[in-house]
Parts: sequence; C-alpha cells; structure tokens
Amino acid sequence: MSANNPDLETFRKQWQEEVTARLRAKDQAPTSITARGSSEKPDISAEKVALPPSDVPKEVAEPVDGISTQAYHDLENREDENRLGSERSDHRLNTQTSKEPKSALEHYEKAIEREDQGNLGDSLKLYRQAFRLDADVDRIYKHKHFPPSSSKIKPADPNPPNAPVTVPNTAHHSLDGPSNITTAQLIASFSDLPVPPAPPSTEGSPPPPCPLAGIPLEILIDILLKSAIIDLAAFARLSLVCKRLAYLVATEDRVWERICHGREYGFSAMHYTWATSVTGQPLTTTVQTIDLPPDGSLHMSNLTLSHNTPFSTIRPPSLTLSSTYPSYKEMFRTRPRIRFNGCYISTVNYHRPGASNATSNATYTSPVHIVTYYRYLRFFRDGTCVSLLTTAEPADVVHHLTKENIHAHHHRESMLPSAVMRHALRGRWRLSGHLDFDSSPTSDAKATPETEAEGDVHVETEGVDAKYLYKIHLALRSAGRAGGARNNKLVWKGFWSYNRLTDDWAAFTLRNDRAFFWSRVRSYGMGW
Repeated sequence: MSANNPDLETFRKQWQEEVTARLRAKDQAPTSITARGSSEKPDISAEKVALPPSDVPKEVAEPVDGISTQAYHDLENREDENRLGSERSDHRLNTQTSKEPKSALEHYEKAIEREDQGNLGDSLKLYRQAFRLDADVDRIYKHKHFPPSSSKIKPADPNPPNAPVTVPNTAHHSLDGPSNITTAQLIASFSDLPVPPAPPSTEGSPPPPCPLAGIPLEILIDILLKSAIIDLAAFARLSLVCKRLAYLVATEDRVWERICHGREYGFSAMHYTWATSVTGQPLTTTVQTIDLPPDGSLHMSNLTLSHNTPFSTIRPPSLTLSSTYPSYKEMFRTRPRIRFNGCYISTVNYHRPGASNATSNATYTSPVHIVTYYRYLRFFRDGTCVSLLTTAEPADVVHHLTKENIHAHHHRESMLPSAVMRHALRGRWRLSGHLDFDSSPTSDAKATPETEAEGDVHVETEGVDAKYLYKIHLALRSAGRAGGARNNKLVWKGFWSYNRLTDDWAAFTLRNDRAFFWSRVRSYGMGW
C-alpha cells in the first residue's frame, strides 16, 4: 500500500527528518531535567521515532518558550514522610522537640509560646520553672523583646491646625530640641512682649479692638489688682490669656503685696492669739486660759497660764521679705494661713469585728463592720470656728455648717435639713509662730508664742457637756502634686479633753483619725 501511495511515503520521510532534527537540538541545548539513572532512562529507537505525533513520549516534548520543565522524582518519598506514624515523620518531630529550654529566659519564652497555642498546663509549668531559676525573668524578657527605645512616644505636632488663636506659634523654635531653661527664665523672657490683639475674623477685614493692648502699664496693673481682690483664682487664670499677662501675674509684686496685707485672703485676717471666747463672744478684757506645753505633757506643774490680747488691739504679723520668703508671691503661697472660703473635712474608715456566734466557734461566720464617719472643721474670720462629728456625708452638711445653725431648732425628732448640726460644737482658733505677739506669762513656763513652731493651728471647742473643754492641736501641710495648692491639709498632732470641775486632762487616741483636707464651698463666698 505504501508503494502505491507516494504521498504517504514522502510525509513519513519528512516527519522522520523533523523528529531527528529536534532530538539533535535538544541534546545540544542545556537542560534542567534530573535523570533518575542511566539504567532507568529508556533508549529512543527508530521505531519510537517513527510513531505518529500522538504517541510521542512526554519526556522528549519541546519546552514551552524555552523554559524547561522540572521533575520532582522524590515527591513520593516526601509524601511518605508526611504520613503520621511513619519513621521519618517521628524522626523529624523528635528533632524539633529535642531542644529543651535550659535558662530561665528560654523557659519563659517557651511558656509564652505554649500559652499562645492554648496549652495552659505546660505553660504554667514552664512559668514556674522560669521563676525558680530567676525571679526577675519577666524583666529580662521585657528588656529583650520590648526595649525602652522601641516605646518612644512620637512627639505631637507643636502647631496643630485646630489650635486656638491664643496658643503661640512654635514654628520658629529651635529644631535641636527643647532648651534647658527654668520657668523663671521663661517668664522673664516675656517681659518685653506686648498684649497681642485678637486676629481679624475673616481675611481682609480689620482686627477687632483690643482695649488692653493700648492702655498704659499703670492702669493695667490697677485692673489686675482689682480683679485679684475680687477673685484671686480668676486673677491667677489671667496668666493663660497671653504671655504679657502671664509675666505680670507672676512677677508684679505690687499686686501680691496687697494680697498678703489685705484681709480678703492675706495674713491680716489671721489670728495669732485668741480673739474670742469658746462660745464666740469677743474678748474685751484680758482673760486667763490654760494651754498645753509643746511636748504634750499633761502634768499640772507644766501647764502654762497665758494672757489674751483684746481683738481690737491685735497687730498684723510682720510681712517683710527674707531668704525664706524672697517675694510676696512666694510668701502668700508658702506661709501658713487658714482658708475661709471652704471647710476642712476628715474622712475616717476602719473595720470593727462584730458579735461572734454563740453556738459556733467558726470565725468566718462572724460579721465585720465597716465604720465610716466624718469630722468637719470650719474657720471664721472673727476667730471662731465650728466643729462637727457626724456620719452624714459632706453633701448633706457643708451648706449648713454656719454659726446660725448651731443649736437652733435641732431637737431629736427634727426633720429639717439643718438637723445634722444638732451635735455641732462652737469653738475658737489661732495660729502659732507670730513673733510680734506680746505676752506676759505669770509663770516661768517654756511654751510661749515666740517659741511655737510656725504653721500650727490651736483649736478649743465646747465639750459634750458644759464641764468639758476640747483642745485640738493641728499642723498646716500641703497635699497634692508639687507646685500645686498649698496649706490645704491639717494633720493631727494632739487631741485632749479638759474637765473644768476636777481640773484633769485626758488624751484622745488618734488611731483611726485621718488628716483634714480643705474643700472649697461656693456658697460660702469670701467667708465674711
């Protein structure tokens, strides 16, 4: 049939030549096919070459676009290795887990890894082993994985787009970082700055008028002085308006001198001797009172009889500047003084065991009482004060803590809001440490106003009965952050009871009592 079909014979010859040419070109070009072995590679014979195109083996196929194919002859072996329970799989798992932690840090890291995987039992065991090896392993781990340099906070934009107009622009500041200048030096740099006027509301419109920017300095200081007398807190907040006012508020001694000498907030309102009796009557004649010596001794031989000066002849303290008070502002902030626009509150909390069960000795069934009560102390400008011990909360007491509500319509069945004042006690107060006080003690006792420490507060109040007199010794302190409010805390130093009939002294224990903290009450106003 092939002799009778010359076209078929011609096609076979052309196909054979084409296949032979392809095989030669493939042998000359580099290939990446990995041979399994010379014994496994089949020989290409002439019979196979003569096969039709559909029977050409895939191993001799031409690579597409010159990219040679890759043969993965070990795929079956890897599949066997990944099968669970095979020898190779067990060997690989043993290799991974063979590295056991040795140091405390490795135990800690392994415990965190197990905790992330949800294996809390192994994690707890590793944590215990880590802390047995090193008690500070958690700090070592934190220092290794979270060093301090990695937690630096990115500085905020010094000029945010939503900043108010009064905030100064800091674009002209040095790019080398903040300069190491003190607050006093920073305020001194504002001395030559004017009061900046407000910017115009819209672009191209004239700026609004600013009266403070054009008035003379003397008038501006007088305005600040008037505002300080009316409301000292508002005067201090003026320093937030601009740099010029911040400089005047911080450095203008004429204003602070007036504040120190005035009776609104200053030391002229302080009493360094008794100004009234315990019941509140002004002292117009010299009256003898019994004072405790500074060491707190209760022996009658050590008691001091001191004379009182009439209220109308009390001289203000000496307010001269010194190394302790270099400026009037510093004197006003740091020198001990009493505040009249609020009251001092002491909150006492303590636990007390209740009655035990008579039929059982188990202590866990015994009740425990949490006792809470308050002590209130308000000072008045005339030298009197009000003391109250009650369980009522401050919101129910401070607005009624006045002299008018003492012992007025407070019978036991009274339901008036001011009935909390039924147990209030009248008293008087004075400060210590005034060197200009004139005293003429009748004995050679050691306790005189000249030797008293500055900053102590002496309070005498009525007792629960007419025959008793309470004497309280407190010390003025400051609570809160450094540079904040001053003279807003009263610390206990002593508390005694005096029996007028038997002339005996008794000391109260201060085991549960806490210090008084000043709280402003707006309804008091200036405390006049």
